[in-house]
Amino acid sequence: MAPPPLPVHTGPLQIIGPHDTGIAKAILDNLEPKIQHAPDVYSSSLCRDPTDEMKESYFTLIHGMANPGLRLGATPIKFVNTSMHGVSDAFLSEVFRRAGFKPYIAVEEQQVPDPNFPTVVFPNPEEKGMECAISTAIRTGADYVLAQDPDSDRFSAAERGSDGSFTIFTGDQLGTLFASRVLARYKESGKPLDKLAMVASTVSSKMVEAMARHEGFIFVDCLTGRPPKHNLLDLFPSNPTGFKFIGNTALDLERAGYEVPFGYEEAIGFMFGSEIRDKDGISATLMFAEMASELQSQGLTVQGYLNGLYERCASTFSHLYVSSQHLSRYGYFETRNSYFVCSDTVKIDKIFGGLRNFEKTLQPITKQYPHSIAQLTVFSIIDLTAGHGYDSTNPPTYAPRLPLSSGHMIQFRANSADVNIVLTIRFVPPVVLNTRSCRFRTSGTEPKIKYYLEGCGNDPEQVSAILPRVVEHLANKWMKASENDLSQPN
Repeated sequence: MAPPPLPVHTGPLQIIGPHDTGIAKAILDNLEPKIQHAPDVYSSSLCRDPTDEMKESYFTLIHGMANPGLRLGATPIKFVNTSMHGVSDAFLSEVFRRAGFKPYIAVEEQQVPDPNFPTVVFPNPEEKGMECAISTAIRTGADYVLAQDPDSDRFSAAERGSDGSFTIFTGDQLGTLFASRVLARYKESGKPLDKLAMVASTVSSKMVEAMARHEGFIFVDCLTGRPPKHNLLDLFPSNPTGFKFIGNTALDLERAGYEVPFGYEEAIGFMFGSEIRDKDGISATLMFAEMASELQSQGLTVQGYLNGLYERCASTFSHLYVSSQHLSRYGYFETRNSYFVCSDTVKIDKIFGGLRNFEKTLQPITKQYPHSIAQLTVFSIIDLTAGHGYDSTNPPTYAPRLPLSSGHMIQFRANSADVNIVLTIRFVPPVVLNTRSCRFRTSGTEPKIKYYLEGCGNDPEQVSAILPRVVEHLANKWMKASENDLSQPN
């Protein structure tokens, strides 16, 4: 049961502490339903239906983000859109109309809300949910596929290549693209770059942080909520991961005098503007469509523009991995995120315990974690699990600089002469609330051991080659997937 965006003191954000515990207590204290005559509510002078007013305000807000002038001279692009049996179509079609786009081609089989999701195994753009839309795009000759998840707070996209096949952009690729376009428009405004800030979750790509260092704006990693090497540390004592914290971190930055027009998480959640401090699939769809149109007017594709970002700038990223000469420029970034399914928490504890005692030596704890993965040397280990906190980069105490998590979370950094990786392995136990009539499980915490893998190097082929080897080593040696009966998505 996902907490909806609600007013929490400073703006429309998701429920976070300390308000979450108070709301939960109020629910438990009022489990007996109060009987009243429903028609009396609608006939009361106190009853007001603000639906149309709210929709108009939303459309006006989103329309204000558009810039049709950027599309002058562009040949109209043919878009296919899927709502994935959700609610986005009615809103997105109106947003497209107001922004001056030609109507997109809707995937008819998935256009109308249907809680049974009959055409997909998982109603998720990240898990083969876009197959029907891509088939529609191939059949109709469309250039791009746009997709929102059923409740329309997340967005994904795919682009037709020169060979006619479609490539789906990852959440990190979209985040990088959006950040670059937001930065370009901010520069055009003439505002000082040192007052611009962007936010991302800690398991998202480090590329936006590298961009911030090169360009001179503020970047905040939302596990710590602390921008690296800036004098803002006291503002962000402990902001855990999760999009609700991205929104609240943006508000903290605003109060400190910064403008925060963009934030994202790798799980295809994107936040635009200063009014909606939450992920929103409709605004992300409009921003992507406008970006694709503008690039086309310049003779570019979205993938081509992304490739250009990989090659831009000088050595701004190497410090995030290791102090060495291994990385000579900004480099190529690639992510490979997925998960292992396991609902046995005892087994999960055993797996993570095995990682903490992997070498089985009598050396100090600094030697117990794995030394290598896929022939890459592990040079940094940060364990943010409560009761196991450890940071190999912080001697002599080895105490983590970051706040600890109630679930397992370990981050490894490793390298060779040519490639650097960051691998974060995470399990967050679901919170279950049982009442006499209902059982609620928190969203976003399915029984999965998630891993977030990013590689960076000068040679895209070398980076692309090492990532599947890391995943294979992770599955067979670290997770012992066969022995522990862990399943993975196909």
